[in-house]
Formats: sequence, structure tokens, C-alpha cells
Amino acid sequence: MNHNNNRYLGLITLVASLGGLLFGFDMAVISGVLPFVEKKFDLTAFYEGLFVSSALIGCIIGVSFSGNLSDKIGRKKMLFISAILFLISAIGCSLAETLHSLIAFRLIGGLGVGVASIVVPLYISEIAPAAIRGRLVTCYQLAITAGILIAYVSNSLLLNYSATHSETGFSALADLVYLKEVWRGMFSLGGVLAILFLAGLFFVPESPRWLIRKGRAAEGLAILKQLNNGQIKSVEAAVAVESKEEQGSYKELFSPKLRKAMLLGVLLPLFSQLSGINAIIYYGPSILNDAGIALENSFLGQVIFGAANLIFTFIAIWKVDQWGRRPLYLLGTIGAFISLFVTGFLFAQGLTSGWLLLISVTVFLACFAFSIGPLKFVVASEIFPTRIRGKALGLSIMVMWVADTIMGQITPILLKYAGTPATFWVFSFFCLIAFITVYKLLPETKGKSLEEIESFWEQK
Repeated sequence: MNHNNNRYLGLITLVASLGGLLFGFDMAVISGVLPFVEKKFDLTAFYEGLFVSSALIGCIIGVSFSGNLSDKIGRKKMLFISAILFLISAIGCSLAETLHSLIAFRLIGGLGVGVASIVVPLYISEIAPAAIRGRLVTCYQLAITAGILIAYVSNSLLLNYSATHSETGFSALADLVYLKEVWRGMFSLGGVLAILFLAGLFFVPESPRWLIRKGRAAEGLAILKQLNNGQIKSVEAAVAVESKEEQGSYKELFSPKLRKAMLLGVLLPLFSQLSGINAIIYYGPSILNDAGIALENSFLGQVIFGAANLIFTFIAIWKVDQWGRRPLYLLGTIGAFISLFVTGFLFAQGLTSGWLLLISVTVFLACFAFSIGPLKFVVASEIFPTRIRGKALGLSIMVMWVADTIMGQITPILLKYAGTPATFWVFSFFCLIAFITVYKLLPETKGKSLEEIESFWEQK
């Protein structure tokens, strides 16, 4: 691949990954917004829950249609839809005057997240050369963690800015956004990111494999030549087969030849939520305080854990195409199992005021960030045939969001009735089950083209 190929591929990956950046930002910005919205609209417990969960409801709705629709109208059109949904949500939330309109615009943002969570990794996997596909798809997870960190940092900066500046000399808009109602400024930054995403999409091509699947082989192969000549022969060989096959159906996903792939596609995102990552992120500042590290406020604690999650994701980008998916997954799941077990033990023994607790939690974050977190997207986006990849990834991500919803309800109950040690041991147990599952079921896919992986399931 020459330098022009590299630059073009890098541009495409960067633009597509902005969908992940918006994904992370949209889900995390709510942490800074909630106290102000709660005060402005005098939220009851019911409406507070509805406001927070509206984006998650939108995610589930978005996932339910975007996989199938991306197989019909294309990956690029769905990316456009995602960007427009993000933009509408950001503008609407920034200007909303009633609680019901604010909730409606948050739901629209959730739709954008749902679409992006499927189509971005799907698109990147179909444009990426086999030798670096894992690295490029992992950039999507990196973008999500970057979006989370941007939301935490921007929330903190806007709060400090509004607290330290007087109203004198500001325009009415700045006065509204930064001083009187700072939460509107928090939402408005998402609009800037959405505009960048939308503008960038005009410069990226449609997925070449989707074009080939739709009988537009010349267009698809021309794009592949711009990206990586090494895949042309394998893709050309698949063109004749692809053009003769009917559109994939959900029934095919549960056929004997794809049953193991479907099982992996469901279990890996399920285990990513059962690992307890959201509980760790949510209780992160408290854990740091228990470890004896003084924090000015919870926002700083979120920034610290967000930065750790971002940094450790680089390990996956660095090693996923050298070591492979299996070694990283196995190392990450066993590391998560041990660190969560130790965390529970430290809580059980009352050893929460020293550095051991901080180290054990940080080790878990590292293990999640380089394996359990990003690799579910890498594996799910590459183990299914092109004709059904959108539908399959839709089911996979749907499982992730449903599990996320369930864990959000169960975790507080576990903490209250089972106790903190038992809660961490439950998370630890699921990481051990994830290790066994990956060891038994996951084939190594590094360096293989998508067509070679599809052939592997056919042979099995």
C-alpha cells in the first residue's frame, strides 16, 4: 500500500470514527447536564429516570432498524442519517424550553447512537485491509472513549468558566449558554462535532463490499484498488458467488454453519456489560476517594477514569493485528477476572484506603480497554458474510444495549442487598465465563480477509 492509499484510508477511518466520538460524547454529557436540568424543571424521580433513559430507549430503537436498513440502502447513507440525528438532537437539546421537548430530542440523539453503534464498525471493517482491520475497527472504540473524555472535560471547563466569569460584556447568547444555563452549552458542543461528522461524510466512499453485493462490482473494486490492492483477488473471486446468492435472512444466522458465529456475536457484547464496566466508571470517583486520593469534585474523578480508559485502548490498537484477537481477549478476560476478584476481596477486608484498591481497579480498566471493550466490535464486524453482516451486527449490538439497560437496574440492587464485595465477585465470575467462552469458540481472524473468514465457517 503506498502513501496515498494510507492517507485515503486514514481519512476514511477518521471520518467514520467521528460517529463513535459522538456516540461517547452523547452518552457521557448527561452526567454534567443532569443536576441543572433537574433543578430547572424540578424533576420528579419518574421524569429524572425518563430523561436519563430516553437516550437508551432511542439506542434500542435505532439498533432495531439500522442493521437491516444498512443492508438495503448502504452503509454511507446510514452514516449520514446518524450524523443528522446527532445534529438535530444537539440543537434541539440546546434550545429546548420544555421538559417534554428535551426528552424528545434526547431520544433522537439515542437513535443516532444506535445507528452509529452498528454502522460505524460495520463500515470500517468493510473498507479495511485484512492486515490492519483489527486496528482500524478498534479506532472506533478509541473514538468512543475519546468522546466520553471530551464530554467530561468540556462539562468541567464550562462549569468552571461560568463560575469564574461575570455577566458583564457578554452577548445575550453567551450569557444564556455559558452563565445562566450552562447545561445548554454542554449540549451545544455535540452540534459542532455532528457538523464535522456530516461534512466529512461527503469525502468518503460507500462500502466497496456492499456495492459488490448490490451488483455494482466495478464501483466496489475501484474503491478497493484505491484502498488496498492486496484484497482485490479474493474479493473478485467472491463477486460471482455473492451476486448469485439471495439476500441473507435472520433465519440463516441460526443455521448450523453460522450458529457458532452468531453465538459469539451475542455473547461477546453481553459479557462486555456483565463485566461491570459501567459500575466501575460510575463509582470511580468514590473508589478514588476511598483510596485516599482527594478529588475536588466528581467531574475530576470522571476525567481521570475516562483518560485511563482512553490510554489503555491504545494497547488494543497497537497489538490487535500483531498478537491477534484470541490472545488479547484471553489475556484481558483473565486479567479482568483476577482484578475484580481482588477488588471484591479488598472491600471485604476493609482495605479501601490504600493504593491496592486503586491499582486493582486500574488493572481492570486496562484489561477492559484493550480487550473486552473494543474486540467485541472487531469480532462481530468481521465474522459474518457480507450479505447478512448488517442484520447480524444489529442483533449483536441490540444484545449489548439490552444488557446495558438490565445491568443499570441490577447493579444498585446488588450493591444494596448483596454488598460491594459480592457485587465485584459477580462481575469477576462473568469475566471468567467470558475467558472460557473465548477459549472454546473464538477462531483467530487476524490477517484474514472477510471472504476468507466467511469461507472458514462454510468449511466448518
